[in-house]
Amino acid sequence: MAATSVMVVGGGIAGTAAALGLDKAGFGVTVFESHPDAAEDLGAFLTLASNGMRALAQLDATDAVTAIGFPLTSLRLLDSRGAELTQAPLGEADDPALRFRCLRRGELNSALQAEAARRGICVHHGTRLVSVAGGPDGVTAHFSDGGTATADLLVGADGLNSTVRRLVLGSAVQPRYAGQRVFYGYTDGAPVTDGTGVITMVRGSEAAFGYAPSPTGQTYWFARIAGDPLPADGPAYRTATDRRDELLRLLRKDPTPAGDIVAACADRIMVTNVTEMPLGTAWHAGRILLVGDAAHVASPATGQGASMALEDAVVLAKSLRDAPDPHTAFAMYEQYRRPRVEHNITVSGGISRGTHTPSRTAATNPGARSEDDALISQLAWDVPLSAVAEATG
Repeated sequence: MAATSVMVVGGGIAGTAAALGLDKAGFGVTVFESHPDAAEDLGAFLTLASNGMRALAQLDATDAVTAIGFPLTSLRLLDSRGAELTQAPLGEADDPALRFRCLRRGELNSALQAEAARRGICVHHGTRLVSVAGGPDGVTAHFSDGGTATADLLVGADGLNSTVRRLVLGSAVQPRYAGQRVFYGYTDGAPVTDGTGVITMVRGSEAAFGYAPSPTGQTYWFARIAGDPLPADGPAYRTATDRRDELLRLLRKDPTPAGDIVAACADRIMVTNVTEMPLGTAWHAGRILLVGDAAHVASPATGQGASMALEDAVVLAKSLRDAPDPHTAFAMYEQYRRPRVEHNITVSGGISRGTHTPSRTAATNPGARSEDDALISQLAWDVPLSAVAEATG
């Protein structure tokens, strides 16, 4: 494709990674982020799986990310009595560059944006999108401060409550509740002795729980519980104590480490609804394309959200690089990405609703050699997408 300018709306994980990929592919790219700084969602943490780390390597961003967080090399599974069912290596544990990594979302955002700045990519903060106008030759974005920007293409990477998605597809296309709320927290000096590098999943009778001790002595933990969604008109909890007490009532029903970990947590607890996009939702219109959670947010049950966004970044950049025009590039991108991300939406949503239970192997090692040959070729920067066999889900 001839030299093209791209504006990316959204400077989170998906948007900044997309900018890194587009810049590497030779496109002029500018990022517009509505938040005033990079450290969004400091209260939540995430894991990057081996496939996400593989995508980072293709973006030449491995070092920027391995400088933060900590690696996870094995996964342990406990039943509701606290008995160990199994423990196994996690993902590509033998390759330091591809090991699972646990890190705070805000720290990852900051690291990716710092890498973008190092490469000369401009990231504008505090620029909230209010409207877009597309034509046959370009797209113009209007922002709340009165500013405008024009580019050949616009990539909407503005997350779960995407303004780009609403403006392009209408307000009827929205994520739906997937049947659970998810809690995140950090506990100092928690009574666990698993050692670092291990993430433990607990199949509780009332909640799914996971925790990982960090090298600094904090235990990162999450819990997923079924029930009604948080109300849209305000928080369901007055204080962190209320959130902790609700969790403890459920976790204390089982003799697992989960109750003690949460009981020892102070006030660093957040909660959010688990949501997912309906299958078949449109991803592009004209010269505008959605990526990351804006296009295909899924329940966090499989832990693949951030990794899928990083895969998006690589495949999008390669599609635009290899295709003769935007229409062909967007179709190519969707051909390779939709089967994979919609499979993840289906599986993860089934786990959240209790209609699907992962196998023992999948539960204990979701990233072990999970990258099949087709995906590895899709992500390999020097392999043209035209040479890649048809993608599989």
